[in-house]
Amino acid sequence: MGLEDRETMRILRAAVCPGPESEVLIRDFYTRWFATDLSARDLFPPDMEKQRYVFAEALTWLCNELIAQRAEEPVAFLAQLGRDHRKYGVTQAHYETLKTALLGALRTHLAEHWDRRMSEAVNDVVTLVVGVMSGAADAETSPPFCDGTVLEHLRATRDVSVIRLKMEHALSYLPGQYVPVQIPQWPRRWRYLSPSIPADANGYVEFHVRSVPGGMVSTAILGEARPGDRWRVSNPHGALHIDRDAGDVLMVAGSTGLAPLRALIMDLARFSENPRVHLFFGAKYPADLYDLPTLWEVASTNPWLSVTPVSELTFDPPWASDYPDPTPPRGLHVRQTGLLPEVVTRYGSWSDRQILLCGGPAMVTATKQALIAKGAPAERIQHDPLAS
Repeated sequence: MGLEDRETMRILRAAVCPGPESEVLIRDFYTRWFATDLSARDLFPPDMEKQRYVFAEALTWLCNELIAQRAEEPVAFLAQLGRDHRKYGVTQAHYETLKTALLGALRTHLAEHWDRRMSEAVNDVVTLVVGVMSGAADAETSPPFCDGTVLEHLRATRDVSVIRLKMEHALSYLPGQYVPVQIPQWPRRWRYLSPSIPADANGYVEFHVRSVPGGMVSTAILGEARPGDRWRVSNPHGALHIDRDAGDVLMVAGSTGLAPLRALIMDLARFSENPRVHLFFGAKYPADLYDLPTLWEVASTNPWLSVTPVSELTFDPPWASDYPDPTPPRGLHVRQTGLLPEVVTRYGSWSDRQILLCGGPAMVTATKQALIAKGAPAERIQHDPLAS
């Protein structure tokens, strides 16, 4: 029965589901793989804890989809994963050694359940993963990444930087998408960043980066990124978008979650007629609303755009005087005070809008729940996958 054997697939899912038992299995898999293929170890960062967890999560999701007899999305996901993994330098030989190591680890840790049915199911799952990923990678003809040079590093606030680069060739992405980025200070650690401007034919790109506690890459960018640094950018992900024929738009941005929404707004500015767009841009302090002058410039010449600044607190901290004043000229809506979910829903349910949310996972989750409670249809709300 293989992939159609739901009972056996449930046993496999239980074995790989993130937890103490699966940690042993996944650790064994990587140990086997690296022992038989030394070059595979160089594909990963020194600390493997997060990688092991993500791999276990992915296998669990795949098992869930196969148990539900849904094949289309898993195949598409694996194909995208294969294309994306080219940036790490994964080769066809790596896939072969991965297959052997994963089959060996699963057979060892599923020994008490191992019979003909389990053997068939495990072999089919591993063959599906390796076959789709390696096949998609082999069929892709576009470059796996593009290198570029940092032109400017602007400190907008204490924990937000604006980085401007010139790439070796134009990046191909849609407004609202995000791209994997690797910096020289942390090779092999890719972080997703959202371009804050639409794709530029000359290869210019801008990122807004906020330092997060424990974030090694974001901290290095704020503290160490310099003009002349060479960054590497890979192929885009994400599906945030605006349908210009689907009605008016609500956008809610927390801190640097503004970047992809700003790219969408700038893309809309190419057209003479657009749906109405109302953007709520929120942060903790008024001084954290770092890009209000740019938003004011766009809104001043595009009457379809309304911008409401929101800060949790009414005062600025002492450090604010060390950074550019983000206060725009008169013309934007009066700054509101409070948490974004509360402020946004004071204005109504927004049930007739296309709704785009972008920012930290807690803000996005709270705002989505508040909007749904007010009557906004969940299917009208877009946001990128939330970090675990």
